[in-house]
Amino acid sequence: MFENRKFAGYSIAFMFVGLLYNFFYSGLQNDHLNILTPFLQSNYGWDDLKITNPVTVGALVTIILYLVIGSLFVKYGVKKILLPSIVVMALGCVGIALSAGQNYLLYSISLFIVRVLVVPLQMGGFMLAANWYIKYRGRVLGVITAGSPLMSVVGIRMLTSMVAGYGLNAYVIIAGALGVLAALTAFAIKDTPEEVGLFPDGADHAPLSESEDAGQPITLKQILTDARAWQLIISYGILQFVIMAMMSYMAVRYISLSTPQDVPNLFVSKAMFWLSIGAASGIPMSYVLGWIDDKLGSIKASLVLNILFLFAVIPLAIMPVGGNTTLMAIWAFGVACMTGGLPTMHPCVTSYVYGRKNYMAANRWIMTIQAIPMAFALTFMGIFNQMGKLTTAYYILLVMLAISFVTILTMWNIPDANAADREYGLQRN
Repeated sequence: MFENRKFAGYSIAFMFVGLLYNFFYSGLQNDHLNILTPFLQSNYGWDDLKITNPVTVGALVTIILYLVIGSLFVKYGVKKILLPSIVVMALGCVGIALSAGQNYLLYSISLFIVRVLVVPLQMGGFMLAANWYIKYRGRVLGVITAGSPLMSVVGIRMLTSMVAGYGLNAYVIIAGALGVLAALTAFAIKDTPEEVGLFPDGADHAPLSESEDAGQPITLKQILTDARAWQLIISYGILQFVIMAMMSYMAVRYISLSTPQDVPNLFVSKAMFWLSIGAASGIPMSYVLGWIDDKLGSIKASLVLNILFLFAVIPLAIMPVGGNTTLMAIWAFGVACMTGGLPTMHPCVTSYVYGRKNYMAANRWIMTIQAIPMAFALTFMGIFNQMGKLTTAYYILLVMLAISFVTILTMWNIPDANAADREYGLQRN
């Protein structure tokens, strides 16, 4: 890939900007709720559902937005849609700051905008990776999706310090950072390698595995009658539901397990330290999963990812009051594997099944259907939390992970659509 200097230049730029996409996606989709929720509860007395209802409504809207954004990406390209999305999302952050915890209508509208417009941020990075890479797709995605655990390592601590120091005005700083990201996207990113006279992976020829009809529209009927699509929808739909539930309520979980000795609470006094340490050790797992994908295929890599989710969920399910050092270290490592691994593997396995050219044509329908249960993840956790049965919620998540593991196993014999251009299945004429 780096032997072609022109391709290498675009690759380095994309990996840097793509890492920022995932950093901000992880932070603004759900991670910032770990700071926003305790802040609004302690300063303004808002309850869980009042704080997160705009996010739940936004998640419901994203059910349709995945289809709309995916269709727009296919028709107009990534940059033309992604740039205005980032700018408007920055305005949403400014709105959160201006609400100052007093204007609930402005807060709701602004948080809704932020939740909705993180969707093109994630989908855009995925589609760019699918457009530019086949042989190196997993490893490149492993690099850019490290942005998610990086948010866990440094981003949450930064957000905590910023909100502690500036209150909701911290969101103005986030808006400024998004403005820089928009500028980088405008000047450093191209939609496809063909747009600048290149081929995927820096190769000197067009992909061997792409037929002339590749890239044709895929209809909802085709998706609904395709067993492969349902296997993807069920397995990765569960993984997305679990990560949404986990990441949005981990601070609340630790606060509920705090003792008088944990000042100000268990999350800040102990868990954040282990989150930084464990997440740092887990960041390379994004790349490791990508390497497994490139070398052994997406199905085997998906099974590994599913197992890694257990490292995040089980410790929180059995965590005692006051915390446990070993469990917190395991949990932190699992969080990094989960937040970095899912965004790596979701586009990988979809491209594996449908191919580079048909990736977004299929993915827009798959993610739309997956978004339906995911929209209720916060409500699911909030209801159990308000009943005082948050532990039960974690055991339900473990049952769901068992179902996703079995579903992935049923995909074992699905062939790689781009096998002829992948290292483990390379065929030359």
